[in-house]
Amino acid sequence: MPHVSAVIVCSLLIALTTLTTNAFAQASTLTEQGENNASSIVGTVVSTSRQTMVVRTEDNQFHLFIFHADFGRPKGLLPGARVRVASNATDEAGLRLASRVTVLEPPPTPEPGAALPDAAPPPKEMRELEREIEKEMRRWQFGVRLGAGLDPELFLIGAHAGIGPIFSRDFYFRPNVEFAFGELTDMVAINLEGAYRLPITFRYGRWSSYVGAGPAFNFIHQGLERREIDFGNFEYDTGLNVFTGVRFRRGTFVEVKSSLWAKSVPTLRLIFGYTF
Repeated sequence: MPHVSAVIVCSLLIALTTLTTNAFAQASTLTEQGENNASSIVGTVVSTSRQTMVVRTEDNQFHLFIFHADFGRPKGLLPGARVRVASNATDEAGLRLASRVTVLEPPPTPEPGAALPDAAPPPKEMRELEREIEKEMRRWQFGVRLGAGLDPELFLIGAHAGIGPIFSRDFYFRPNVEFAFGELTDMVAINLEGAYRLPITFRYGRWSSYVGAGPAFNFIHQGLERREIDFGNFEYDTGLNVFTGVRFRRGTFVEVKSSLWAKSVPTLRLIFGYTF
């Protein structure tokens, strides 16, 4: 099967080169569009977190903003503060990228025993979008996966973690373990992989594409004899995984992975997963 692996690797390299080339072109287009759609509003902060902020204007309209990783938060940015927000459009209606926030008035200090004035809450859809973004931007993430392998044919289940971003705003360390079994082959794979988000979409958009690679430590058992959970019956082999995939903001993802320089390991794997 060396020629099959070579074809797969060449196809992945061509795809990655094309995606990377288009990435920078589309990233420049998104930047220009954002600059052309810059605007400013004045309102009252309803809620704020490390990644997001909801502001209510005088006409009782709610606006959701997101902060980029290097955003400098001004002092006094608290619920109830009156602010002026300069922002750029994103690729999603109802979500804008804050470029500058100026605190005009600090939050009012209620008198002892006085009740806080009632205010209409933000729309349910905006709250859900805010929670999705905050979940996606957590530095530590965990999830589950399942899929199928080809050559040999295996069904796999597994778990993964996400740590990052590290080294770059778009690079994540993503170790995972996969348990696979088939008619003749059982496999346990420990994969120490890194994933890079391609800048072809808005950083906090509905979906994002990524590529990655990393070493794989594989334990394989082949044969028809009785199967037992005993690593003494498994053969150890190392390899290199390369993969590409698409992740959606709600937590689901789909991924295609190829393993190189590893015997008896599926040449191609199709994986579906969910990150909590």
